[in-house]
This record gives sequence, C-alpha cells and structure tokens, in this order.
Amino acid sequence: MSRAALFLRKRGIHPRLAAILVGRNPASESYVAGKRRAAKSCGIDSLLFRLPASTSQSGLHALIGRLNRRRDVHGILLQLPLPARLSAEEALVRISPEKDVDGLHPENLGRLAAGVPRFVPCTPKGVLHLLDFFRVPVEGKHVVIVGRSRLVGRPLALLFIHRNATVTVCHSRTRRLAQQTRRADILVAAAGRKHLIRASHVQKGAVVVDVGIHVSVSPSGAKRFHGDVSPSVRRAAGVLSPVPGGVGPETVAQLLANTVRAAARCLAAKHAGSFERSHLHRL
Repeated sequence: MSRAALFLRKRGIHPRLAAILVGRNPASESYVAGKRRAAKSCGIDSLLFRLPASTSQSGLHALIGRLNRRRDVHGILLQLPLPARLSAEEALVRISPEKDVDGLHPENLGRLAAGVPRFVPCTPKGVLHLLDFFRVPVEGKHVVIVGRSRLVGRPLALLFIHRNATVTVCHSRTRRLAQQTRRADILVAAAGRKHLIRASHVQKGAVVVDVGIHVSVSPSGAKRFHGDVSPSVRRAAGVLSPVPGGVGPETVAQLLANTVRAAARCLAAKHAGSFERSHLHRL
C-alpha cells in the first residue's frame, strides 16, 4: 500500500477509482484488469462498470452522472476507445473535472495550458516522470513529438514547454518527417503507427521515448509487443525506452497518483496541509 493512500485511509477516506468499460475489446479488457490490479496493490479500491456495446450515448451519460454524484467515488476512468458509434468527446465532457483522473476534460486541459493543472493526463505525465527518474535533462533541449493526439501529443507538448524545452510537434501532415525528427535531442513517438520511426529518423545519441503499443500473434499463438519505434533505432539512439515495460507502467502509476490526489480533496482542512507537505509533491 502506498504511504499516501495509507494516510488517507487512516483518516476515513478510501481512495476509489470507477472504471467504465463499454463493449468487449480484448485490449481494453487487459488494460483495465491491469489498472485494477495495480490499484489494489497501492491501497486504492476499484469498481468496474461493464456496459454492452449496444449501450446508447444517453445510457453512458447516465452512468457517468451517477458516478459524479457518488461521494465514495473519487476518480472516473472511461476506457477508450469506445465503440465507433459512441462519441468519446461527448462522454468525457460529462465527467466531473474534479473526478477526471485521466485529465482529458476540457477544463483540465485548459488548466494545463494555463500552467495551473489539476490533473495532468497520465501518459504525458508518465513520459516526464520516466525522463526525470533516469535524470534526462529537459530544460533547453529540443524535443520532437510525433503525434498530436488529445491523449498524448498535445498535453505532452505543453508539459515540455512548461519545463523550458523547445518543442516541435509532428503529425500525419508533416512533410519530410525524418528531417524534423533528426533535430531532436529527445524524440517521443506517439503516432500509433507500428515501427514508424526508424534509424534514419534519429540523430546519434538522442533520447527516444516510445509511447506506442501494438500486439501481434505468432502462428503458435504467442503474443509479441511492438512500439512506434523500429528495433533498428537502437543502433542510433543513446537511450530507448522499452516496449512493453516503459511508458505503459508509468501511465498506470500516474492514473493511481491522480486518483489519490482526487481523494485528498476530501481531507479536513486540519489534515490537508500535512498531506500536501508529506505526499502531494510526489504525486
């Protein structure tokens, strides 16, 4: 159990994360199961709400509304992607910004842009934590991010800017991609395309962070995991994050940290200062 969760539990607050899973997506099933196992190990309760793929947009919104009103639920996770006929945008905006532990509500993204974040999106936060853990300097470096998604690329660019890096964001319309990426001291691949980044895209000695995750199955049935970065990049990169085992576990850790942060909002004023001094700066 984490020390922060233990602090809250001793004061009658049991951090609780509610996950919503719509349909039967095997990858999503696996991700949610992993997040719930990690939550349990950290002293965070988790609830799973399964909805059939036939669920209507209004039915999904109704469940989110009920969870918003539950005082014993501190964080709400809507597992993406949703079935194609449902709008993730419409659903995400229904989650209370104070329970949006994924950090994807427009209010929370706006606060991030303004430099006063409530919850930082988990994967971008995990990328920064990974670099910090291995003492990779960010200030003054040229960072190139390949991918401009709401989930990773755009919020990650803001985080790097707040850390005084010079940031270039590339995407599907970027011309001469390799010419852009070879300028990077730190290259983040988050485009969702298997092995998009090859050795020719990387300057010698660059730090490369692979956010992508792609699964293939061999004829024998064994699963193999691949990232957005080709194995050939190892010849050029100074550092390359692994897939799996790199950004993925960091993403889960930051989700749980955000859940504890959300639960801490329920602390009485006399305990809030102590929690902030002892734990909040670490989350």
